[in-house]
Amino acid sequence: MFRKKFRTILINLSIFIGCNLLIGLIYSLPMIYYGPFDNLKEMVVTSAMTTYRHQYLATWFLDKDQINEIMNKNKIDTTDNSDIKDISVAVSTSAETNSSIDTDMPVNKTEGVELVSINENRYKGYLLIVKDPKRIELGVTKDLTKFGVKLDDMSKENDAVGGINAGGFEDENGQGNGGTPTGIVVKDGEILYKTKSDSYSIVGFNKQGILILGNYSLSQIKELDLKAAVSFEPFLIVNGKTTIKSGNGGWGLAPRTVIGQRKDGTVLMLVTEGRKLTMPGATLKDVQDIMLKYEAYNAANLDGGSSSTIYWDNKVLNDPSSMDGVRFIPTAFLIK
Repeated sequence: MFRKKFRTILINLSIFIGCNLLIGLIYSLPMIYYGPFDNLKEMVVTSAMTTYRHQYLATWFLDKDQINEIMNKNKIDTTDNSDIKDISVAVSTSAETNSSIDTDMPVNKTEGVELVSINENRYKGYLLIVKDPKRIELGVTKDLTKFGVKLDDMSKENDAVGGINAGGFEDENGQGNGGTPTGIVVKDGEILYKTKSDSYSIVGFNKQGILILGNYSLSQIKELDLKAAVSFEPFLIVNGKTTIKSGNGGWGLAPRTVIGQRKDGTVLMLVTEGRKLTMPGATLKDVQDIMLKYEAYNAANLDGGSSSTIYWDNKVLNDPSSMDGVRFIPTAFLIK
């Protein structure tokens, strides 16, 4: 009984503090927008315009042209993505000749995986470094199009030692149940779900364990020899080249989920926290920089925000920003 009352007090206190901070932010916005704080202004605008619910924090003070100028300055550069198919060639050549990759399943599943903690001023995060790319599989809810599954439950159902949330899902007004994916879902080489589209954004692995990124038609997808794939964007590193050339990437501050791969085949699985009083979150440029630091040759953004979750060795490592805790999701990249 005491714990329940204490939890209620904490929730109410958090709401009170949050409301007062929001009021303080609104009163300080004129100074941010019209003062000599260009970087801060860009951060506030890009964060507001990608939340949908809080776009008024920008539109109250700036006109459409001013907002578009800021968003265009911080957008992702996709001009180099036309050569996307070379990814599998560049990585597989190195991976297949790397004798350090042990394709035998370890007795202790935590072997061959390194956990790295990341701590910065605006966010903290966790990175799983997986030596053998063929250990990555796609977890999918059993009730696809109906109900999603929490990452920890999905991991246990698939006997996985770790994982991160993967593709997006229909989430109108933040009330989605995680059951209906967006784009396409490929598991064990089979297309389990797809929306009606001329092309699909692909983030996934082929049967050789190579991370495949790109926009492909359905006929092209069938020729990719995919093992596991979902749809999401943007791509952050393509064939060793970054897509964010200037600015913060245009998506503001938020929790993030990213997957990447080194040239030797090693897989990088990253989740950062955000949307908290003292921890607003990471930009796309922040997570791109982390991927570069850990030598990613290719990397892609996955579903972030309230969905960002990382599971490792029987526990959820991060504190999801959703008030309900770990969210229900349709797909996850798992470490078997």
